[in-house]
Amino acid sequence: MERDEALKIVKGHLTDHRYIHTIGVMETAIALAGKNGADEKKAELAAIFHDYAKFRDKDEMKEIILSTPLEQDLLLYNMELWHAPVGALLVEKEVGIDDKEVLDAIKYHTSGRKGMTTLEKVIYLADYIEPNRSFPGVEEVRQIAETSLDEALIKALQNTIVFLMKKNQAIYPDTFYFYNSLIQNKRS
Repeated sequence: MERDEALKIVKGHLTDHRYIHTIGVMETAIALAGKNGADEKKAELAAIFHDYAKFRDKDEMKEIILSTPLEQDLLLYNMELWHAPVGALLVEKEVGIDDKEVLDAIKYHTSGRKGMTTLEKVIYLADYIEPNRSFPGVEEVRQIAETSLDEALIKALQNTIVFLMKKNQAIYPDTFYFYNSLIQNKRS
């Protein structure tokens, strides 16, 4: 699927603000993919559709989680996690994208997971550091990303985990598994 067609499809599912964010994620993902040996076209496509389900009705997303093979424990955690795995299913069903690498990059862009592929890491990080984001620590992660994808991810995950802990929010286990796998790979 070509960029213009994909952007036209996704625009109807997003607010103007989220569409601008999506463009930023797309451009960042392409750059990160080029630097880190991931497929740039797949990064572009996954980035365009990463928030496809962001504004779906929460009850609809809950029903999708309950009626599909998605991990049921998602329902025990913040609803902000839901749009990624639900979005991957809907992108496949409604848009017809069946590339497992692209769908997995969409599916894990909020939680991460142990053993993330380079493409999955690129989308996760692009979503975090795209140029329209402004929050404490993002500039440091952007700088680290210039030289190391994994080091930037470690810092982004540290920031995210501390942020969630300060808010007394439960942290999805896959996020810890993602962080731990990066740290363990760094040691070996």
